[in-house]
Amino acid sequence: MKVFVNGDEFEIEDGATLSDLVAKLTDDPRGVAIERNREIVPKSLHNQTVLQPDDRLEIVQFVGGG
Repeated sequence: MKVFVNGDEFEIEDGATLSDLVAKLTDDPRGVAIERNREIVPKSLHNQTVLQPDDRLEIVQFVGGG
């Protein structure tokens, strides 16, 4: 199934959740924020949110430093 991640086309299996997608994109899911079709998805719902064809996702990962 095709979704768009930060403007780029991305293939993922049917029935995948936001958590599945994050696991494919990063080794460290802490500090990840996701907007799905212009709506912020709370981290507590990432496991329950099933992706749909052509979903548009914006994903950012917060990085600390100093």
